[in-house]
Amino acid sequence: MFLPFVDATSGTETYGGGRYLLDTIKGADLGVVRPDGALVLDFNFSYFPSCAYSSRYVCPLAPLDNRLKGAVRAGERLPISK
Repeated sequence: MFLPFVDATSGTETYGGGRYLLDTIKGADLGVVRPDGALVLDFNFSYFPSCAYSSRYVCPLAPLDNRLKGAVRAGERLPISK
């Protein structure tokens, strides 16, 4: 599973281009399938794409359906500046 997403923190608390969830990152178990078939995701494993660190990379953007209105305050975040 590859899930690029943007949320209300993008550009302020997290990288403006969004973050990714990938089911193979660090052997992560990103969630569980409930009895009703819904998949519950663990956004603590969300991370910045390579293009957040260097302009040499081109990264896929989150599709419109993956643009969340709420804030996901989990996973990789920008450093707090003082």
